[in-house]
Amino acid sequence: MEEIHIGMLLFLIIAGFTAAFIDSVVGGGGLISLPALLFTGLPPQIALGTNKLASTMGSLTSSISFIRHGKINKSLMVKLLPLSIIGSAIGVYVVQKIPSDKLKPLILVILIVVTIYTLTKKEWGLTSTFNGMTIKKAIFAVGIVTLIGFYDGFLGGGTGSFFLFAFLLMGFDFVESAGNAKILNFGSNITALVVFFYYDSVYYQYGIPMGIAMIAGALIGSKVAIKKGSSYVKILFVLVSVVLIGKNIYDHFFA
Repeated sequence: MEEIHIGMLLFLIIAGFTAAFIDSVVGGGGLISLPALLFTGLPPQIALGTNKLASTMGSLTSSISFIRHGKINKSLMVKLLPLSIIGSAIGVYVVQKIPSDKLKPLILVILIVVTIYTLTKKEWGLTSTFNGMTIKKAIFAVGIVTLIGFYDGFLGGGTGSFFLFAFLLMGFDFVESAGNAKILNFGSNITALVVFFYYDSVYYQYGIPMGIAMIAGALIGSKVAIKKGSSYVKILFVLVSVVLIGKNIYDHFFA
């Protein structure tokens, strides 16, 4: 690997901080951090593994922040976290057998539906209506968490946003949904990271400094989200969803 340049390192630190600030609230930080790593000239597989190292550091930080402020449902997360981990592990395994490009058109459709639904429900997610688990909610939670965990291991990109949307459907407000989503996103991230470690696909010289920047970004981002409340998170969620839609359209039709 080429000698590390200070300018490139500063670029990654800024990109990492920005990505983690956004990702700590609504997900989608990979739209910034992964292209930044690819810009350095790292091979795609190494860039993916390095991004997972940095983003795992960020997601752990934001998870701790949401936990400390009481913005997660601890008993529910204890039950759902293993499902996210299992789903991600299966996704990482399956992606070795099936090209992930097969899923991209479906993901685009889902993102559009999620964004339109959020925009048309004016008061949705501004206050929590969650009043405990029912059999129907439990079946939904088990299925959707495992599926999104699988998606993160198989394809990734917008995983945090999908987790957040799932918790909104269960009745949590935007801030609680963001907190719960980060816990499960951390689980799927750490699972994928273990696989990248196994295949020696992590470039620590970039991953660790970027990860430290992500810790700072995640800490500030989660605090801002908790302070400003659900209306702020909703706006950021819609903006990130629109960007994700744009990226998927570009990848599908023009790349």
